[in-house]
Amino acid sequence: MVKLIHTLADHGDDVNCCAFSSSLLATCSLDKTIRLYSLSDFTELPHSPLKLHTYAVHCCCFSPSGHILASCSTDGTTVLWNTQNGEPLAVMEQPSGSPVRVCQFSPDSTCLVSGAADGTVVLWNAQSYKLYRCGSVKDGSLVACAFSPDGNLFVTGSSCGDLTVWDDKMRCLHSEKAHDLGITCCDFSSQPVSDGEQGLQYFRLASCGQDCQIKIWVVSFTHILGFELKYKSTLSGHCAPVLACAFSHNGQMLVSGSVDKSVIVYDTNTENILHTLTQHTRYVTTCAFAPNILLLATGSMDKTVNIWQFDLETPCQARSTEDEAKQFPEDWSEDDVSVWLCAQGLNDLVGIFKMNNIDGRELLNLTKESLADDLKIESLGLRSKVLRKIEELRTEVKTLSSGIPDEFLCPITRELMKDPVIASDGYSYEKEAMENWISKKKRTSPMTNLVLPSVVLTPNRTLKMAISRWLETHQK
Repeated sequence: MVKLIHTLADHGDDVNCCAFSSSLLATCSLDKTIRLYSLSDFTELPHSPLKLHTYAVHCCCFSPSGHILASCSTDGTTVLWNTQNGEPLAVMEQPSGSPVRVCQFSPDSTCLVSGAADGTVVLWNAQSYKLYRCGSVKDGSLVACAFSPDGNLFVTGSSCGDLTVWDDKMRCLHSEKAHDLGITCCDFSSQPVSDGEQGLQYFRLASCGQDCQIKIWVVSFTHILGFELKYKSTLSGHCAPVLACAFSHNGQMLVSGSVDKSVIVYDTNTENILHTLTQHTRYVTTCAFAPNILLLATGSMDKTVNIWQFDLETPCQARSTEDEAKQFPEDWSEDDVSVWLCAQGLNDLVGIFKMNNIDGRELLNLTKESLADDLKIESLGLRSKVLRKIEELRTEVKTLSSGIPDEFLCPITRELMKDPVIASDGYSYEKEAMENWISKKKRTSPMTNLVLPSVVLTPNRTLKMAISRWLETHQK
């Protein structure tokens, strides 16, 4: 289930964009302002609204840590703000002076991309606030941008309908026509998709456009095999141009907003429609999921931002009972186990497991002795890999059985967080576990494996409150 829990109506003109950090919501508008709200009670911060732009503000986004907010405007500038006091940190002028339509931070916070109406795209150093690289697309205005979760590349979308892929040195890797009448938005899922055949990882990319379509793409990039962009599917549901799309933090849902005034939430696995929301009275221009709790914000030309809350226990209500049961590995058939083996890159073991009639329950009970003695897997390395994958599966079963929302679990310990903190990679962790990680792992992110820009850990009070509320509801 999803319900409307709050409506913000402070802007004096069309809402162009909204963005979440782990504790704040930012909105921007044609009224030249950016507004900041606390997620704990949706009250506006004392230093909001932020005023510096002289024309409409088209886009806003938080750095992964949430300490910096970027905004861009028709006035040709991209401004960086200190979210704690609302003071501007830098004003970066597009070299051409053209109106800036979109801006986006890299996952490691080191860079910021700004795209303009004349097709120019600038890669800024987010620490020194200086221009790093500059490029341009052949035709049209740049209106969309998204970084891959690993930060190795970013994608831009133009009003002429082209998707252009750039590496982190601003080299153009690929460009193709994606939407005939122009692209309006694009977004990467933060969760990788595994390829069982080659052991590679891919990322899902969603794009939407004036052709009323949402398209799903699969993107891969390795230094050995190079770059590849594959069209996967088209999602239906809207009857007018689609202006915005965004993946949920866990990659399980995709939301879109349209000129038809509706918001549609899809299940990314089945591509079924989960919810259709029709509260807005004019075009829906923007939508965004919160990173740590199941909140959705949608903005519109009706000058409002609606906040929606999902049922934490059943975010995918449209799945059938049978599909839900299939989530639990102990209910897997022998064929399900075969699919799982392929997804883990263990294709060579499918025949052995089939021959021994290994279903989900048998899989979870396998030990190093049974792998060696009963299944006759001779390679020690292969046995170790299988056991490691099975242990991960057992942890997943424990999580599913407990009913604890995944966003309440520490990514390191996979246990319910008691004292959640936000690291500079933008993810939340149990404080003690992250402190131990930093002291032993040389400042790398547990989620991205990239070097952390900072070792500062910020208390995530909003998430802690959500966990407390969940505990009160589910524990006697």
